[in-house]
Amino acid sequence: MQPNKRPIGVDLFAGAGGMSFGFEQAGFDILASIEIDPVHCATHEFNFPESAILCRDITNVTAKDIRSSSAIGSSKISVVFGGLPCQGFSIIGKRDVDDPRNKLADHFIRLVVDLDADFFVIENVRGLTFGKHRHILDKIVSTFEANKYQVAVPSVLNAARYGVPQNRERLFVLGCKEGLRLPKYPSAITTALKCSDKLPLLSQTEMVIEPFCPSVWDAIGDLPNIENYPELLERDWIEAEFNKPSEYSSLLRGLTTADDDYSYPREYNPRILTSSLRPNHKSDSVDRFKMTEQGKRETKSHFHKLHPEGVSPTLRAGTPRNYGSYTAARPIHPYQPRCITVREAARLHSYPDWFRFHVTNWHGLRQVGNSVPPLLAKAVAAEVMRALGEHPLKPSMSHKPTKEQLLKLNVDQAAKLYGVDPEVIKPRIRKPSEKKSEVVN
Repeated sequence: MQPNKRPIGVDLFAGAGGMSFGFEQAGFDILASIEIDPVHCATHEFNFPESAILCRDITNVTAKDIRSSSAIGSSKISVVFGGLPCQGFSIIGKRDVDDPRNKLADHFIRLVVDLDADFFVIENVRGLTFGKHRHILDKIVSTFEANKYQVAVPSVLNAARYGVPQNRERLFVLGCKEGLRLPKYPSAITTALKCSDKLPLLSQTEMVIEPFCPSVWDAIGDLPNIENYPELLERDWIEAEFNKPSEYSSLLRGLTTADDDYSYPREYNPRILTSSLRPNHKSDSVDRFKMTEQGKRETKSHFHKLHPEGVSPTLRAGTPRNYGSYTAARPIHPYQPRCITVREAARLHSYPDWFRFHVTNWHGLRQVGNSVPPLLAKAVAAEVMRALGEHPLKPSMSHKPTKEQLLKLNVDQAAKLYGVDPEVIKPRIRKPSEKKSEVVN
């Protein structure tokens, strides 16, 4: 890392690292990240080997902990960012105003102030902008202002407008210390008119200037057919032949590099397909998937069958075990009668192919669905960089993720690695009347 040359960022609620990588692409060095889930911590450590990951409950983390546990020390921190756990605010399912996760915003603010960060970025679901949760957003703004931070009017951004083949709306809140230049929200760089008739229409001028966002098939069409590899029933990787890439997938495979990508190159074998454990569906599920039209929902599971020329609906994470371990609806492949793999989900989320996830579909898909698409995070981070008045620098070194065992750890093993209680995320005790939502096997 180059802490004296590239601005320093800290990721709170880091998950697998979608925001970490987006900010890295924009030219920041992410020297410390906080995450409570030990499985996510292990994945983050694999993908960011030069960064410190603190496997801690943020309510018990201090600014001193962050500085002393990382390479930051007394260096200036330019930005603190994070996607607060959003299930308590989500318009999907139960919206609980008393959900304890809703209190985590207070600790986010505390750490921004105590770390003396110049800028901050908060990401959350758009459900925080209205109804009974609006007061939480208003309190976030007023508390920052009371601590001498100015806050831009919160804005909802759709990932499909920033080169991501996914209809995913998220709320962003940007702010900075009084006296500094307040960042702007990024202008759209792609139009989603081709991708979904449910997205807001753009002006005629925008239609002329902006290219279409990548489609589902642009994202996953070059990937090998996993049904040709029985080994993928037992493991999540195989050396395979890829098909001709689109412009979008060429970037994710590392065959080309964007001029405005300031991330650290990773050393990996591009001939190996990873994060591609085959789902093992029952025969009746396969039959239903075959009968479902592209762009429609399967009648029993209500899973959406992807349309190759459209974009993916929002990829969701499901819930951790303390909230029931419910499996989120997983999209069906547009041509094959199965749910998509972790790698296909990652492509639809704008993760590069070197980025790895937990070897199981359960954890891997949860890590993707829980994260901010890197290209969306990059667009926001680039505006923070502009407000800083600094020109982003290309790194002079590369990273070599090597500890693949980190991706295989179960909860108990990961908890032991980081010296935390394996029930730091406690299993939920369900009422006898509660039933787990259907999981297609």
